[in-house]
Amino acid sequence: MADNALSRAASYTVLVDNFRWAIPRRFNIAEACVDRWAVTDPDRTALIRYDDEGGTTPISYGTLKTDSDRLALALRRRGLERGDRIAILLPQSVETVLAHLAAYKLGAIAVPLAALFGPDALSYRLKVSGARALVTDDAGLAKVAGVSGDLPDLEVQISTDGPDSGAEGLREALEPPDAVLTPETTAPDDPAMMIFTSGTTGPPKGALHGHRVLIGHLPGFTFSHEFLPKQGDRMWTPSDWAWAGGLLNALLPALYFGVPVVFGPFRPFNPEAAFALMAATGVRNAFLPPTAMKMLMSVSAPRDRYDLKLRTIGTAGENLGRAAYEWSRDVLGITANEFYGQTECNYVLGSCGALGVTRAGAIGMPVPGHQVALIDATGRELPPGSLGQIAVKRPNPVIFLEYWQRPAATAEKFIEDWLVTGDQGVMDADGYFRFVGRDDDLITSAGYRIGPSEIEDCLIGHPDVALAAAVGKPDPLRTEVVKAYVKLKPGSIPSPELADDIKQFVRVRLSAAEYPREVAFVDNIPLTTTGKVIRRHFRDQAAREARLAADDDG
Repeated sequence: MADNALSRAASYTVLVDNFRWAIPRRFNIAEACVDRWAVTDPDRTALIRYDDEGGTTPISYGTLKTDSDRLALALRRRGLERGDRIAILLPQSVETVLAHLAAYKLGAIAVPLAALFGPDALSYRLKVSGARALVTDDAGLAKVAGVSGDLPDLEVQISTDGPDSGAEGLREALEPPDAVLTPETTAPDDPAMMIFTSGTTGPPKGALHGHRVLIGHLPGFTFSHEFLPKQGDRMWTPSDWAWAGGLLNALLPALYFGVPVVFGPFRPFNPEAAFALMAATGVRNAFLPPTAMKMLMSVSAPRDRYDLKLRTIGTAGENLGRAAYEWSRDVLGITANEFYGQTECNYVLGSCGALGVTRAGAIGMPVPGHQVALIDATGRELPPGSLGQIAVKRPNPVIFLEYWQRPAATAEKFIEDWLVTGDQGVMDADGYFRFVGRDDDLITSAGYRIGPSEIEDCLIGHPDVALAAAVGKPDPLRTEVVKAYVKLKPGSIPSPELADDIKQFVRVRLSAAEYPREVAFVDNIPLTTTGKVIRRHFRDQAAREARLAADDDG
């Protein structure tokens, strides 16, 4: 076993040492993901639609090319041109893919927007991006209707539900099937997409990426999915394709490698339904955010109840934690390959069970092609065991071009050639990175700097806890104390005795410094559209509680 482990570690080292980026002079995401397959193998399956009755419908690469050409011509006829922003407000669907491809073929900039956004969130992003066109459905049109008067740049609105809503219908707008499109020639650094940050630390910013961003994701994608593509591979994610995770961790790289992408009805994540979908469609590769992984843990004996074909699981977006890691290994028989990135520089750390590059509680090691380190406030690299900020060195094709119309914010994102993530971490002597928390998530208590992720991971290991958020509550003696907001599993009843049991559960497993001195039971843990716990909500609540307590004492 030791020799095998050494051999796998050597393989990882060889991959890192021998890796070289090959960036062509001309590159277009639509051509790379779809058109080249459509030329050589037009009937090859690109997408598989799963319906409410459990049926499946394949969509070929040839169909995607033909219909995206037709949509690009329709948008061009309506005045859209190179550099224009085209907003895409749709759930997972064929039309979502067509809208992306059409934007890339025009040399325009795709602006993906989450279907769960409300009117205010949509208005902000449409206004900031200056989107000239919106491809959406009737639900999206209804949300935008109330704010459209404040969007002077928005000239074209197309609905996938047809023209009855007052907007143009997408299928009706398409140019004839025999119409010929000459796509714009694009270079790797030409803008391709604008993905808004999740806004966990302030107003969302539009991170502008070039076409090269896809190239930057390919090494990590093959790494975390253990040398995909293999015969029979089939990808699925519950993540919205409007998020960098759904779009760049699953959809686009899978299409690039010729791996069919499964998608199903748009609805809140349900663990039983997720297992049913994966079994019915033969999913072999899944990208599952940690929140989804933790929800899947509530399903008993999934391997016995569902005919699963899963080969690989990639997970990112928050800290997965030891409990979910061990559950995946022990119950599913799969090493969950955790990886790390953010909207501005994604898929830079990763794990690969096939190479033995995996460790519970770690977010991985540098993916071949990416230089990642922990640095201090001056940009100095820190040694193993030090707490520092995770940083990624440029040049690197996965690093964003800029924040849209935010030059000062763009400059602040870098210390010389290091892109600073705002995430605190620790690297061990073997080179594994462990995520501690965002700068503003760290809890300072009695001189200790405590990351919330490890506490939350421990909390969900308690048999009564479904989800949890750990934050610092201001305290006159300790600066802050750890407070846990806990959502219980169905059937569990909140009580002071249970709160004490939860505190003790964490204390004996972590330390006296890290256990929550206060536990509050809540009905809901708010999440971003990307599945991250919105700790800011609970930090604000804890601060209000501390102020009220201080006023009462006064």
